[in-house]
Amino acid sequence: MKPGTLRKKITVLTVMGVVALVLATLVLKSEPGKSEGANAVRDAGAAASHDPVALELTPSQMSAITIEPVGSHLFPVEKDTVGSISFADDLSVQVFPSYQGKILKALVELGDPVQKGQPLYTMESPDIIQAESTLIGAAATLELTSKELARARDLSTKGVSERELEQAISDQQTAEGALKAARDAVRVFGKTEAEMDQMIASRKIDPALVVRSPISGQITAFNAPVGLLAQPGNPPAPYTVTNIAVKWMLADVVESDIGLLKVGEPVAVTVMAYPDRKFRGKISKIYAGVDPITHRATVRSEIADPENALRPGMLANFVIHVKQPVKAIAIPANGIVREPDGTMIAWVTSDRHRFSQKVIKTGLRADGQVQILEGLQPGELVVTDGAVFLSNMLEAPPSD
Repeated sequence: MKPGTLRKKITVLTVMGVVALVLATLVLKSEPGKSEGANAVRDAGAAASHDPVALELTPSQMSAITIEPVGSHLFPVEKDTVGSISFADDLSVQVFPSYQGKILKALVELGDPVQKGQPLYTMESPDIIQAESTLIGAAATLELTSKELARARDLSTKGVSERELEQAISDQQTAEGALKAARDAVRVFGKTEAEMDQMIASRKIDPALVVRSPISGQITAFNAPVGLLAQPGNPPAPYTVTNIAVKWMLADVVESDIGLLKVGEPVAVTVMAYPDRKFRGKISKIYAGVDPITHRATVRSEIADPENALRPGMLANFVIHVKQPVKAIAIPANGIVREPDGTMIAWVTSDRHRFSQKVIKTGLRADGQVQILEGLQPGELVVTDGAVFLSNMLEAPPSD
C-alpha cells in the first residue's frame, strides 16, 4: 500500500472516533435524570450498608412504645427436662403377716389414709391359736401356784417345812415368768394388753390375728381378698403402705448435662394439673447408667408434697438449678425483635425521638427478661415495649 493511501485511511478512522464520542456525550446530556437516579440509588445503598436505619416518630406514635435505660437482672442457671412423678420406693412398706394364715377381714381400702399402728386386716392362724392357748394355761398355772404359796405361808407357822415353802415360792416365780413369756408371744400377733386380759378372764381364745400398719401413710396397693392364704414374705403383699408426704420425680437428662448435676441441688417441678404452682425438692440420686439409644440418664429427686397433690404417673416439667445465679445486663423480651434470618434486633434512642436498630446477641431468659451478651451498654436508652411496632413501621410501604 502506498504511504499516501495509508495516511488517508488513518485520518478517516480518527474522524469517525471523534464523531462517536461527541454523539455519546450528547445522549448522556439528553437524559440527566437517569444518570443522577442511578448515582442516588448507588449512594443510598452504600449508606444503608454502613449506617443504621433510623425512624422518627410523631407524638401519637410515641404512645405505642416504652423507653427505659438498659438495666440488669439476676438470671438463674437452669436446665429444663421432662419426667414423671412416682411414689418414693424407700418410703413404701409391704405389709406381710408375721405368720401364715387365711385373711378373715380387710379393714381398709385402696387409697385410704392410715396411721402407724392402725389395724389393716385380720387373719386366722394356727400359730396364734397355739400362743393364746399357752397364755391361758400360763395364767391358770400362775393362779394355782399363787394359791399354793399363800397356803404354804399360812401353814409355815404350824410346822410346814422350810423346804416346802421354798418350793412353793419357786413354783410361783416360774409361773410368773411363763405368763410373761406367753403374753409377749401373743403380743407379737398384735393383741393388746386389754385383749389378753379378756382372754384370760373368759378362758376363750381369739383366733383373729390383727396385722397393723408399721408406718403412717396411704394404702397404695391392695391384695387382701377374704380367704386368701397369706404367708410371710410371699408376694404379693396383702397391703402396701406409703408415706405420701414425699414423692419421687424421675427425669431423663441428656448425656451432655450429666456433669452439671450434683446430688443435693434444688429442683422446681410443675405439672399440668397445677400450672401456676411450683413444687420444691432436691436431687437425691443420679443413676450410673446411660441409655445407649437416647443417650439420657435418669435423675431422681425427692419432692415435698405434704398436701398429696401430686399423683404417680403425672407428666412433669423439672427445672434443675445447676449453678449460682448470674447477674447480667438485660432488657424485657418485648424489646427484642427476631429478624427472618435469625438476627436479634433492639431499638435504641438518644433523644427519645429518633430511633435506630442495633444487632444484639442474647443469652439466658428468666422472668420476662433477656440477657444481653453483646450490642447494648448499661444505661443506654432502649425500647422495652413496642419494638415490633417499630419494625413493622420500617417494613410498611410508604403512604401516597
